Order: sequence, then structure tokens, then C-alpha cells
Amino acid sequence: MEARTPVEILAFTSDSGAAKARRNIPSVLILAFLAGAFVAFASQGSTMAAHNLLASPDTYGLGRVLAGTVFGVALMLIVLAGGELFTGNMMIIVAVLDRKAAVKRMLLNWLLVYAGNLAGSLCIVWMMYYTGLFNASAGLVGGMTIQIAAGKTALPFHSAFLLGLMCNWLVCLAIWVSFGARDISGKILAIFFIICLFVISGFEHSVANMYYIPAGILAKQNPQWLAMTTAATEQLAGLNWKGFFINNLIPVTLGNMAGGAGMVGVVYWLAFRERKSN
Repeated sequence: MEARTPVEILAFTSDSGAAKARRNIPSVLILAFLAGAFVAFASQGSTMAAHNLLASPDTYGLGRVLAGTVFGVALMLIVLAGGELFTGNMMIIVAVLDRKAAVKRMLLNWLLVYAGNLAGSLCIVWMMYYTGLFNASAGLVGGMTIQIAAGKTALPFHSAFLLGLMCNWLVCLAIWVSFGARDISGKILAIFFIICLFVISGFEHSVANMYYIPAGILAKQNPQWLAMTTAATEQLAGLNWKGFFINNLIPVTLGNMAGGAGMVGVVYWLAFRERKSN
């Protein structure tokens, strides 16, 4: 079966966005919780898989590649099993531009989905902490969990914003291309390579950070795991709930919004809207 053309993808994206904007609140919250959990599963899995490679400068690049191959499972589950992801829902902007959805419905969806994603992510953080799995690899998994989180909260505002923008530019492109595929295998391939690229590049995803940083904050409380990290003292000092929300989540979220809604949704609507009506 042939793939959809970009013009057809735009129409599909518009209809999908309109349906998301109409979805009732309980369903949105449930699906957002699931999406947050799916992203958290992928985040912890990528850390578990690549922690020892990421710990050495000699194998750091390979570690990013391995982490990238694991992380794509999150978006595959969301697209194929069903979920509401804040970063992906930036594409609702297409339905608004086509006047199929109201701005207030889009904003309500974004707010509810953001809250649901956070709840799902924190649920997995809590379970991971109390399973003791951070003790794996003689505590190095716990140490790397702290190190990843500390690096994220130490980012300057402009860096976090731009890394967030580039991240969701790619995430929404992955969704856009997956909309072009008409079968499951095509959707999986579309998602895998693009998501792998964003992870390898080290870009910042707000929902993934809802797992990474709280997990690091909790792991920091364990002296054994803390001893296994090579993060600088000043970075560790900034690893707290204020650092999570103020230093990382706000600029990364704004960047994600600009990258997804602006660089994918608006740009492709401007490029294809005239031909879509023919």
C-alpha cells in the first residue's frame, strides 16, 4: 500500500488534531498518564542499557546510539497502542489553523496532557526507586541516573530552550512521517530512525525529563549511588525540585512548543495548505 503524500499527511494531521481537541477530559487524562509512563519506561530502559558506555568518554557516542535504539519504543507505544503526548500534541495547531478546532480546546488539551504526562512519569520514577534497580551494575545505574539529571538542571536557559526546540522538531517529524505510513511496520520504521537521531544528538524532551530529573533527585539521596557519579559539585547542588521546574522544565517545554507547533505544524501548513484544498 502506498504511503500518504505530504499533502495527505497534512489533512490527516488536521483531522487527528481536531479529534484530539474534542476528546473528553477523563479519556485525555488516562491516555496522557499512559503516555507519560511509556516515555518513562523508555527513559529508564535507555539508561539501564547504556549506563556503562555513557560513563566513559571513549564509549560515550556508542552509549548515545544504544540509548537511542531503546528510546523509540516510547513513541511506538503511544502511536500504536494509544496515548496523549504533550510534545506530539503540538500538532493540534494544524487543526486550529484549519479552523477545525478552537484555540481554547487546544490549550486545554495541552494543559491536561502535560499534567497527565507528569503523573505517569512520576509513577514510574517512584516504582523504579523502590524496586532497587538503581543498584544494578554495582550502583552505576543509580550514579548515571544522578549524572544525567544533574547535567540537565545545569543547562543555561538558552541552551535548554534550543535543545528542546530541536528535540520536538524531530519528534513531531517522526509523528508526521508515521502518519504517512499505512501499516504498522512502516510506522515503526518512521519512528525508530528519527527518534534515534534526537536521542543520539542529546536534545531535550520535556516529558522524558519528567522521568530523568525526578529519578535523579531521588537517587541523589542514596550515598552509594551518589558516590558513583562524576557530576561536578555545582551541578549536584542544582539537582533539586527548583532546578527541575525552573532551570529545565520551563525552557525545555517552551522549546518543545516552538519546535513542534512552529517548525512542523505551522511550517507544513503554510507549505501545503493551498494544495490541500485542490
